[in-house]
Amino acid sequence: MIVVFGSINMDLVARVPRIARPGETVLSRRADSFFGGKGANQAVAAARIGQGRPGRVAMVGAVGDDPFGEACRKNLEDNGIDVQAVKVADEPTGCAFITVDEAGENAITVASGANMVLRSTDLSDSLLSEASVLVLQMEVPLADSLDAAARARRAGVRVIWNFAPVPPTKERSGMAELLQATDVLVVNEHEALAIAEIVGVPAGDDYLQAAAAVTKDFGPTCIVTAGARGAYAVSRDGTRIHAAARPITPVDTTGAGDTFVGVLANGFSEGLEIGPAMERACAAASLSCLTPGAQAGMPQREALERYLAQG
Repeated sequence: MIVVFGSINMDLVARVPRIARPGETVLSRRADSFFGGKGANQAVAAARIGQGRPGRVAMVGAVGDDPFGEACRKNLEDNGIDVQAVKVADEPTGCAFITVDEAGENAITVASGANMVLRSTDLSDSLLSEASVLVLQMEVPLADSLDAAARARRAGVRVIWNFAPVPPTKERSGMAELLQATDVLVVNEHEALAIAEIVGVPAGDDYLQAAAAVTKDFGPTCIVTAGARGAYAVSRDGTRIHAAARPITPVDTTGAGDTFVGVLANGFSEGLEIGPAMERACAAASLSCLTPGAQAGMPQREALERYLAQG
């Protein structure tokens, strides 16, 4: 089983002629809602590649007692995800308020809401005993994520940590603890440089150097996603693996990183080595960019296998 410990949001998106300046009101014709939250996105990506078999992916998260929360839970269930560990909290369901201008630039405000009351104790020992992979991100309380990761490591569960978004509090000891509790760290180029800066390892402006330094000093295999350049894995012994991205004309890159993480977790749960798991994750991330919305473009297993068969 893949267990995802993380955030569940409803994304509200308005397209505008330009991003509003302080004190300014800008009109949008409509607002669209999309299911989101990095944790929920990654769970959906993993479940779809796992062919939606009930119980193969479990979500540990929190939503509010409100229509958004009810809709988010149902969406996870509809994707074959076990939601028994998604609790209903007194806080409102997390929301992301996103404005996108005509040039594709965006401004995002996230109201964390119920995500901030998620606790490590919401991950039960019985659920953890069934897990082969635990997936975490940076949108729920760090202390509880660290505790969940430590418990997973003690139980022999592989820990994948997606260091996104980069936290505003850049406290070295907490980041060192995170890295030491992680088997596989997944970052993009900017996140690789950010975490290297936080923990004080030399990197310059080279994201692969950053990944190598973090891995050497703290231990986890570091995977850097680099958009059209694919993904790179750096292990502690200096071994590097590259998985190429397939050439596409993207429609919407939202959710591509979450697709990569979810499909990578699925690959590990099926016993794939890191290279083949990355290749499959890169292909799925490319496919996800062909449809608007974070979850809408996440491929089902059959679509991904057809895409991979094209060579």
